[in-house]
Amino acid sequence: MTLKKLEEGIFVDATRLDKIRKLDAIIFDCDGVLIDVSNSYDLAIKKTTEFVIKKMASMNKSSLVTTKMIDDFKATGGFNDEVDLTYALILSVVAADKMNEQFHEFIFEVIKNADQTGIKSVERFLDALKVNISDIREKLAYPGQRFENPLSSIFDEIFYGAELYTQLYRRKPEFFNGPGLIENDVVLLNDELIDELQKRFDKKIAIVTGRSLLSSKYSLKKLFDEFDVKNSRFLEDEPRKMAKPNPESLISSIRGMDARCTMFVGDSTEDYIMARKTDEFGKATIFCGVYGTSKDSEAKLALFETKNADIIVKSINLIPKTLNLVGA
Repeated sequence: MTLKKLEEGIFVDATRLDKIRKLDAIIFDCDGVLIDVSNSYDLAIKKTTEFVIKKMASMNKSSLVTTKMIDDFKATGGFNDEVDLTYALILSVVAADKMNEQFHEFIFEVIKNADQTGIKSVERFLDALKVNISDIREKLAYPGQRFENPLSSIFDEIFYGAELYTQLYRRKPEFFNGPGLIENDVVLLNDELIDELQKRFDKKIAIVTGRSLLSSKYSLKKLFDEFDVKNSRFLEDEPRKMAKPNPESLISSIRGMDARCTMFVGDSTEDYIMARKTDEFGKATIFCGVYGTSKDSEAKLALFETKNADIIVKSINLIPKTLNLVGA
């Protein structure tokens, strides 16, 4: 282990110092990094799962999904997309019920057998158990086209709310009206941090996120304009094949900014893998993992320590201090 604790909340890989000192660009993930989504996206996963289980599977169950389930799925590296994660949870609830298993125990067997292939790994595991869940799979018609399958529509109506959903898809919601859970987003970025980053990186500050451009701009408000939007990438607006950990989006952003060495700041296994793949591709990349936004921050810290991330910080506000400490 080459990670060294420089100060409280700051860890750096001592073997990567020379590379860190060459940084000339910084790119951020959005959820869990620039924005706390524990009461927006995470809550949308919980509410969508319960809605579908009740309305489509005729099962009257509540308080099904816990934050630990969400975090553990994301730690596998295959569930950066919240709707994918919701789909995996729904299939698991139905399968557990048909097998007379306790869901809160069964789900962790599912997670243990999940991997970077995401929903495909969950489907393979459940198929191997010979449990017939074809009915709910047909009703959800997932993944299919995001504009057409019921699961995506339900999730997005809950998350975006009627007004934003209509603006995004140019059609009225079918299941929900009123404000969406996106209103619960808590922006962690501030003007002071932006000023510090601009002193260090000038205009080479971008975003690569699983979110849409619309939701990113809506939640970040005026701070959104401080980023190089042209060279940012919003993967909800792209084909599924571009989803993390596919490094194409990050490589494209780095190329667009003509960066020599880039710090990518994320909070998930997918972010880590994407940054590593980008670096292996030949686009020098340092991964900075943020752990303080997790409900179980110690577990997230341990995850990044195990993966030997280049930099680990408790908060994005510690990034300027980290760079000063290593002389970057």
